[in-house]
Amino acid sequence: MPYKNIKTGIRRRNILAWFLAIFLMLFYALLYWDKEIDEKIIPFLQVLFPGFRFSCEQFMAKLSQKVDFLSYPLRGKGADKWFFYGFVYTLLVVVMGLRFIRHYRHEKYQVYRTVSVMGVQLVLAFLVPSLLQKANVKEFYFSYFWPLKIEYFLPSALYELPRAFFYWGVFMSFIAVPVLTYFFGKRWYCSWVCGCGALANTAGDDFRHLSTKTEFSWKLEKITIYSILVIAIVMTAILFINHFRAIPDTFSEFAFALQRWYFFFIGAGFAGVVGTGFYPLAGTRVWCRFGCPLAAILGILQVTISRFRITTNHGLCIACGNCSTYCEMGIDVRAYAMRGEDIRRAACVGCGICQAVCPRGVLRLENRVLGLRQSK
Repeated sequence: MPYKNIKTGIRRRNILAWFLAIFLMLFYALLYWDKEIDEKIIPFLQVLFPGFRFSCEQFMAKLSQKVDFLSYPLRGKGADKWFFYGFVYTLLVVVMGLRFIRHYRHEKYQVYRTVSVMGVQLVLAFLVPSLLQKANVKEFYFSYFWPLKIEYFLPSALYELPRAFFYWGVFMSFIAVPVLTYFFGKRWYCSWVCGCGALANTAGDDFRHLSTKTEFSWKLEKITIYSILVIAIVMTAILFINHFRAIPDTFSEFAFALQRWYFFFIGAGFAGVVGTGFYPLAGTRVWCRFGCPLAAILGILQVTISRFRITTNHGLCIACGNCSTYCEMGIDVRAYAMRGEDIRRAACVGCGICQAVCPRGVLRLENRVLGLRQSK
């Protein structure tokens, strides 16, 4: 089957898209839960099929050995599954990022932001953490912070991380986030820094049109993303209380059980297995739109204090629908344009694709208070 036919089929949610989705979900399940699968599922399969022999943990270890050639010079030791995953993830972002830049080479905004996410992923999320391990320092991802990376704000981080790294996380979470969002909107992080957004906007670009734009999905989005934010805040508070109590009792057991539950179902299940596995079925921003607690905070700031918004020129709109079709966050941009309303939705990540695909120049990414146009 020609490549173009395969690509077209996957983009249309046909059987090929389902196979790709299942493959991605299985890969993430093996990545996060290889030991659990070996302990609970493999024995069951061996009862059904006596000759069945397979170890997920060994399979991931052998797969990881394929990048030992890079792990030894960067980390001073052999590759594990997380280094292998980071290598594949970064490779996809860089290679598909170059493809994205080629496609949108006439849009400076798209070129700049794509170069940004490629650089952040390559340097801050791959090379730096690896080199830290070689220097016998615990790996640290400078592009992630609370509440997306909850463990960087827990009291235990003071003992597990260099003090400067902990302070960096606190600074980014509670000072940089509100200040940068005030000036630039949610896009400064979601479309210029975040690794989740980097993969979505590069490797996942062909699937952005699959995001659902229904009123129901918008309501569901608000329920799920703010619920997870509340859970993240409450869990952080409970873990802080438990740390300072320092009493091994029922409350302590509950705190650690809650932490394990969150990382298993939210951190691994939602963000990883569902968030990436659903690219070919529901678009590339399922996690960003329905689950990310940091995106929830950024969204609140964007609609309440931020100077950033997408402005519309109703007189130029021909209602072609390109903007809505290619909005990865499921926003019906055309409806706003037809009404001549600015777009300040909490979900908007300011990727600017709606502006790039508009044939009439109806949409502009602007800083309304200063009167500066951020995209030309």
